[in-house]
Amino acid sequence: MQTIESVIATLSNWVWGPPMLTLLLGTGLYLTILLKGMQFRALPLALKLIFHKDHHHEGDISHFAALMTALAATVGIGNIVGVATAITLGGPGAVFWMWVTGMLGMATKYAEAVLAVKYREKGPHGMRGGPMYYLAKGAGLPWLGTMFAVFTAFAAFGIGNMTQANATAKIFESTFNIAPHITGWVLMILTGLVILGGIRAIGRFTSFLVPFMIIAYVGTALLVLFINIEKIPHAFSLIFYHAFNPISATGGFIGATIAAAMRYGIARGVFSNESGLGSAPIAAAAARTNDPVKQALVSMTQTFIDTLVVCTMTALVILTATSWTQGISAGELTSASMAETLGDTGKIIVAITTALFAYSTLIGWNYYGEKAIEYLFGPRAIATYRVLFTATVIIGATTSLEFVWNFSDLMNGMMAIPNLIGLLLLAKIVKSETNRYFSELKNNDNN
Repeated sequence: MQTIESVIATLSNWVWGPPMLTLLLGTGLYLTILLKGMQFRALPLALKLIFHKDHHHEGDISHFAALMTALAATVGIGNIVGVATAITLGGPGAVFWMWVTGMLGMATKYAEAVLAVKYREKGPHGMRGGPMYYLAKGAGLPWLGTMFAVFTAFAAFGIGNMTQANATAKIFESTFNIAPHITGWVLMILTGLVILGGIRAIGRFTSFLVPFMIIAYVGTALLVLFINIEKIPHAFSLIFYHAFNPISATGGFIGATIAAAMRYGIARGVFSNESGLGSAPIAAAAARTNDPVKQALVSMTQTFIDTLVVCTMTALVILTATSWTQGISAGELTSASMAETLGDTGKIIVAITTALFAYSTLIGWNYYGEKAIEYLFGPRAIATYRVLFTATVIIGATTSLEFVWNFSDLMNGMMAIPNLIGLLLLAKIVKSETNRYFSELKNNDNN
C-alpha cells in the first residue's frame, strides 16, 4: 500500500506541475480576454437568471436545480478541508491563488456550459451532455471524449466520494468520537437512497439541501468574523503579501514557498470550484433551456459562490485565528479555528456542515460518474456503477487522508487535460454564441 501511495503522490505532483497550472490559468485568462471580461460584466444578469424558469423547453430540471446539483458537487470538503489544506501546505498566500483560479475559472465554467448545452443530446435517461459530447461532436475528437469519460468515471470515486467520506469520518471521530466505519456505513446508506431516483430526485434533493447548508455555514462564518472584525485586515495582508513572498516556519507551521502557495492554491481552488475539470457542464446539460448562453450564465455563478464567497469565508476564519500556526492537521484546522471563537459549538457546526457538504457532493458526483459510464458503456451500465459508487463510500471513510487527496488531485488533473484542449479548440464557438445572445438581448430591450 505504501508503494501505491508513493506512486500516486509522485504522479499527482507531476500532473499538477507548472504545465498544468499554466494550462488552467492560461485557458481562463484567454477566455476572459476573448469574452472581454464577460464574467464580471454579466454577473448581475447571471444571478438574476438563477430563478428564471423555462417550463416549455427541452431538459430535465430547472436552471436553479441544475445550479444546485452542480453546487452540491462543488460546495463540499474543498470549501472546508480543501482551504485548510491549501493554507497548511502553501501558507496564507495560497488563498490569493484560489481567488485567481476562481475569477478566471468563471469564464472557463461559462464556456464549458455553453458547449455542454449546445452539443447535448436526448437519451433514455434524460438529457446527456458534457465534455465527452462537445469533444466528439464539436471538436471532432471522439477519442479525446472517451479519455475524458474514463477519467471522470474514476475521478468520481476520488473527489466526489472517498475524499468526502474520509473528511467527514475524521471530523466526526474528533468531534463526536464516532468510529470512521460507522460514519462510512451511514453515509453509504443515505447516498444509495437518493441516487437510485436519478437526476430528477437528485435535483429535488439538492434544491432543498444546498441553499440551506450554504446559508448555515456562511452565516456561522460571518458571525465568527464579526466577533473578530479587528483581525480581518491582518488576514488580508497575510494573503496578499505571502502570495508573492515565502513564509517562514513559525510555531507548528512548517513554512511555504511562493511555488507551494501557487501549487496548492490553484490545485485546491480547482478541487473546490471544478472550473476546467469539465464536471459541472454535465449537470448544466440537463437544464430546461432554449439557449446555451442562458444556462452558462447561471453555471458561472457556481464558481463565484463556491470560491469567492464560501472559500473566502473559511480562509478568513482560519487566518483570524491562531490554530493554523500550531501544526494542527488540515482535517481539523477549520473546526479548531471556529472553536477559538465559538467553543465547542463551533466544532459541532463545522462537523454538521462538513457532513452535509460531503453528502451533497457524493450525490452530485455520482451523477457525473454515471453519465460518463453511460457514454462509455451505454445506459445498462448505470445501475452497476451506482452500486460500486455507493459501496466505495465505506472505503473512503477508513482510508488515509493523504492517499485520498493525492488520488483525487491526480484524477482531477487527468480530467482537466482533454477538457481544456476542447475549450481552446471551441473557444470561437463560445464567443459566437455569446455575441448572438447579447445581441438578441439588446434588440429585445430596444423593442
